[in-house]
Order: sequence, then C-alpha cells, then structure tokens
Amino acid sequence: MLTKQQLQDIKKLQKECEVHGDIQLKLNWNMLEDSESNQLDFLHYENDELIAFLGLYPFGSTVEVCGMVKPSDRRKGHFHNLFKKGMESAKQCGYQKILLNAPAGSRAAKEFLLTIGAEYAFSENQMVWEEKPIQPVEGITLRQAKEEDLDMSIRISIEAFGMTQEDATLMERSFRKEKSTDMLMIDVNERTVGKIRVSRKDGEAWIYGFSILPEHQGKGIGRKVLRQVINEHSSAGYSVHIEVETKNDNALGLYQAVGFRVVHSQNYYMYVMCNK
Repeated sequence: MLTKQQLQDIKKLQKECEVHGDIQLKLNWNMLEDSESNQLDFLHYENDELIAFLGLYPFGSTVEVCGMVKPSDRRKGHFHNLFKKGMESAKQCGYQKILLNAPAGSRAAKEFLLTIGAEYAFSENQMVWEEKPIQPVEGITLRQAKEEDLDMSIRISIEAFGMTQEDATLMERSFRKEKSTDMLMIDVNERTVGKIRVSRKDGEAWIYGFSILPEHQGKGIGRKVLRQVINEHSSAGYSVHIEVETKNDNALGLYQAVGFRVVHSQNYYMYVMCNK
C-alpha cells in the first residue's frame, strides 16, 4: 500500500505535469488509494523528490497503465525504466491485455508510445454536467448493491459489456472494495435491470460502469437513472462527471441530452508484451 507521503508526492507531480502540458491525466485515484499492495505502483525518486511514476490498474485479465515524468526530467530514461519494471510485473501476474492511456493532447506521451510499438485502440471523452433544470424522476429505484446481487452484477457485465465470466467476476469483486464509491443496482417495478457506480472525491462525483440489460434498453431507463444521480449529487454540492468511448454514439447522445459536455479526451493504446 502506498504511504500517505507517496500519495501526496504523486498528486504534486500530477498537478505539475497537467499545468505544464495543459492536459488531464487519468490516474484512477479511487483504485490508487485503495490498493492493498504496492506491487503495481512504481516510483522513481531523486533527492527525496518524485521524478517519475507508473501505475498499473487491473480490470479482470486486462491491466491499464498510466504514468508521468517531471517535465524538466524527461528524455532521461526514467519512465522507460519504470515501464520495463511494470511490464515484468504484469507478466508475472498473468495479465493478458495491456492498455496504456494518455491524454489526447500529450505530445510526449505519443512519442513514448510510438517508441515502444504500442498501437492506438480507442478514445474516451471525459464529460462534465453543466447545470440545467432536471425533471423529477419516477419509476426507478437506485439501491446499494448487496452480496446477493453479485451474480446479477456479473450477468449485467457479461450481457451489457460483452465481458467473459472470469473478467466480470474479478472486476465485480475488486470494485466492491473501493472506498467512497456507491455500488448501485437499478430496479424497475422491483426487478433489477442494470447497475451503476458513483465515486466521490474532492467535490467531484464520477459515474462508472453504467449499464442496462439489453432487453431493457431503449425504454428511457438510462435517462432517468442519470437524472436521479445528477439530482442527488449536484444538490449535495458535487460536480458530476462521466466517461464515454468516442465511438459510442448512443451513450454520447444520451449524456449530452441530459446536460453533459466533453472537456477532455483520453487515447488508449494496445501493447503486446515480449514473451522472452
């Protein structure tokens, strides 16, 4: 587990990198702070100052990778060395898929990704809700997930996201360990039709894993769920955020319809590890 000082150092370096490049890094803080071990976190210090950081975030058999280097200390091999250690750890852990994420506007990230032979896979838009009147919601219930909801949560991940049984099970169990995150089941007429996660930190509420079973899609349920989440969190003083893949026109249109707008974009790249 990362120490309090290490987490503070990571936040400081993140801010410096974001200001320098006018970008926003996706470091998955809800997972970073809740990690039970530091085998997937790699830090390089010089004179008690954090110079480079690399984080690996497991999602089933996939591991997502993100990191950063102090702007004045780039092109010195620091990040490449951390990346090498990270890939060795990923191989030992048996991860089958490596995804690297980087801000769409980061030239330094693109140069590194090109150097290691990573290939572009897809992009996500990070969106924020802009205050606008929201109609009261009726006909749905959002309730805290219980242990007996696990099988349904796994089923929803398989049917809505096309995940394997193994990946869906691993992800659901890991998500339930997250702090400051609500795991919510979506009920209509006392029947569970979907799920959504809401993570709160530093005045921001982030929506993740929003999914409706295919047979219940297209009935306006998703719009009602978003409105209820927005109502509850905006009235409590949170700004509300969500991520959506750029090619997912249906989801993008839904989010825009309830008042979300794009503020940042992240590019994802596939990396194939050497078997040596």
